[in-house]
Amino acid sequence: MARPRTNARVAAVQALFQAEQEPKPFEAVIDEFRRFRLGAAEDAEGFALGRVPAAHEALFAEIVNTACREQVRIDALLTDALAAEWPLERLDPVLRALLRAAAAELSRPDGPPVRVVINEYLDVAHAFFHGEEPRLVNGVLDRLARALRPGECTPPETPAP
Repeated sequence: MARPRTNARVAAVQALFQAEQEPKPFEAVIDEFRRFRLGAAEDAEGFALGRVPAAHEALFAEIVNTACREQVRIDALLTDALAAEWPLERLDPVLRALLRAAAAELSRPDGPPVRVVINEYLDVAHAFFHGEEPRLVNGVLDRLARALRPGECTPPETPAP
């Protein structure tokens, strides 16, 4: 079953990773992905040959655009949400791209519900990582959501006396 919005998020993480590795305007990265990476390859199915099939192109472009244009603000938010011993620069570049993409979506007050964004990026984290990274993603996005959209978050549980 195709999941265009999830696939757009996967492509956004890949594009943000690429944008960090190759110094070129993010508009060029978006255009390159639209032309060469989004949609199924003619001779392959699924995610073959580095392509992302059935991606929602508008969502992809919106995430990458927001994450790049607002990177300084997003990085500051992520720094606040990360543990002091794990500065943003220390993270794996794919993990950094994933957190920036998720933060871009969470920073939109009219964006998808917090739980949808967190669940989607947890799925993406599980696609890229098989260690403790998905737990880190969950914790960071939960703290970020509480800061950006407190009205959508349930209060943290307090320990019983």
